[in-house]
Amino acid sequence: MAVKTKKKNVKTSAKSLPSPFNIYWEKTNYILFAAGIALIILGFYFLGQGTWDSSTSLVVSPILLFLGFVVVMPASILYRKKAVQETESVRTEN
Repeated sequence: MAVKTKKKNVKTSAKSLPSPFNIYWEKTNYILFAAGIALIILGFYFLGQGTWDSSTSLVVSPILLFLGFVVVMPASILYRKKAVQETESVRTEN
């Protein structure tokens, strides 16, 4: 009669890949984000001041809101420092 042998399960360690869910924001991103929030709050504050035809409601407030929503907030999201290795490799190729 044949003897049954048990197969040993050997677990191999898989390559550890970097997580795609890392937080890529740095201190400068948070500072830009806070500046954008401050501009937006300031813009809405000036929007509510004075009468409907005041210069702060018609000129200053839309400029601050535009800068906050269209310039500073996307800049805070998209800003990333360039890696040192990339700049060195570009310099050596030239």
